Amino acid sequence: MALIEVVNLKKRYKKNFVLKGVNLTIDGGEVVAVLGPNASGKTTLLKSILGLVVPTEGEIRVKGVKVTASFEYRKFIGYMPQEPKFPENVRVKDLIDLICDLREERPEENLKRLINSFSLEPHMDKLLKNLSGGTKQKVNAVLAFAFEPDILILDEPTAGLDPLSTTRLKDEILRSKEKGKAVILTSHVMSDVEEVADRIVFLIEGTVKVDGSVEEIKERTGEKTVERALAKILEESLV
Repeated sequence: MALIEVVNLKKRYKKNFVLKGVNLTIDGGEVVAVLGPNASGKTTLLKSILGLVVPTEGEIRVKGVKVTASFEYRKFIGYMPQEPKFPENVRVKDLIDLICDLREERPEENLKRLINSFSLEPHMDKLLKNLSGGTKQKVNAVLAFAFEPDILILDEPTAGLDPLSTTRLKDEILRSKEKGKAVILTSHVMSDVEEVADRIVFLIEGTVKVDGSVEEIKERTGEKTVERALAKILEESLV
């Protein structure tokens, strides 16, 4: 059974369709990069899977369960938004405690490993409002990966991270893949995509223009890099 199934998904805001019949299946053990130009529908697609946006038409199933039928499916998902919005007057360790209480589980060993990996130990007693953007993003990463969910949705996960933390995060993505998790990410950094993604879903104006492996897309376009391959596909679509 696929972990995520998106069937004929459409989303309209007033008269404007942002998603125009998207079909997508994502299995465990693969990293899927959802890419596209601005206003292509990437964020709307991810938020629809998360249950933050209600589709106009179509259906989304997570582990066989319709996302509109119950919110329970969300426990299978780890989410890393591009811009974490944490309560400012809370210490890092208290935020982690709060999330553990809400999820009714505390993965001590994994938390310890991730806090060490992202060098967060010196910041645990600091208020979130006093952290740099990059450090907040590290907290964001720890919370996304700590509970080892079946599905990870990562929206521009390396934004604001230093090179070492970026490497650590990519290691976590590959580790999750090896454990049979499904990872969905968006990114403007094509070198990151080439390094971790098995498959690229390229959206243009709410429609899936390309769905294939990194190598298939480069071979199809005759380009040596993903960045140039996708640029060529986009250019062809505008003709």
